[in-house]
Amino acid sequence: MPRDTLPRGPSYLHHVLIALKNQRSDHFHHQFRINPSTFDAIVATIKLDPIFANSSNNAQMPVEEQLAIALYRFGRDGNGAGLQEVANWGGVGKGTVTLATRRVMTAVLRPEFMENAVHYPSEDAKEEAKRWVHKHSCHAWRNGWCFVDGTLIPLAIRPPWFGESYWDRKDRYSLNAQVFIFCDCVVTFLL
Repeated sequence: MPRDTLPRGPSYLHHVLIALKNQRSDHFHHQFRINPSTFDAIVATIKLDPIFANSSNNAQMPVEEQLAIALYRFGRDGNGAGLQEVANWGGVGKGTVTLATRRVMTAVLRPEFMENAVHYPSEDAKEEAKRWVHKHSCHAWRNGWCFVDGTLIPLAIRPPWFGESYWDRKDRYSLNAQVFIFCDCVVTFLL
């Protein structure tokens, strides 16, 4: 059988974006690991990025769908993160999964997006946080103003460039994220 005739089943992507987003935000969150309002804010911020424009007779799929595919892929590990699995979920081809992921990452890694989405707290906010820590914590932490934690983000495959650098202590390929959290539980910086 020729490769191009692989039949596709119905897409769960549209059910998530239409039904679950509006009626079951807990199920939406399970699919993408973010709330619908955060999803909408990201779409509104990146939709005008030039990466989502083309001069072809074939229009790109909506930015909302491309972000959904990328987030679904990021939220999976092992076989569930495979291109075919994500393509089956989204009702698209494996190449579309790769293109959507690349476009979303290009948009969110642009300095304009990062300056808007990631920021350090002001000096006044730091002082307020220090007062909160002093009141709610031990004496030794009285000058603290944020909490730092790290987590490993598993990768489905070995990255092609400098792949050995991504091998972690748990014997898998991953990214190491350092998260800076303010005392009001708002993530202020992700490294």
